[in-house]
Amino acid sequence: MGRMSDLTTTRRHLPHWTLEGSWYYVTFRLKSGILTDEEMGRVLDHIKKGHALYYRLIAVCVMPDHVHVILCPNDGRTISDVMKGIKGVSSREINRRRGRRGALWQGESWDRILRSEEEFREKFNYMFMNPV
Repeated sequence: MGRMSDLTTTRRHLPHWTLEGSWYYVTFRLKSGILTDEEMGRVLDHIKKGHALYYRLIAVCVMPDHVHVILCPNDGRTISDVMKGIKGVSSREINRRRGRRGALWQGESWDRILRSEEEFREKFNYMFMNPV
């Protein structure tokens, strides 16, 4: 993990912390409606394809109206870059298949730098139990 002096913070509606080398727990939601089982599979496949290329992926949980991921952006990439890629590509693909245009996902994601093994386990267990 980077030095705390390298930590940057930004805010739109939610606060966003960026620290190179950090693991993030991220939740992002649909703007409205739900995904079909096929669409959830496509989102899952897209996120898995980014592993190693853009980020290191530990866990992903795709639900009908939201997604959770635990990942670490590769060197030179920010969590913002990674989320734009995940949401942008999956949105275009699903919209193309639906014959629609416009935003699929809410504009802002909720992200948190995981600061300890205990916090990692808590978020991982929450993701694992979310579908239950």
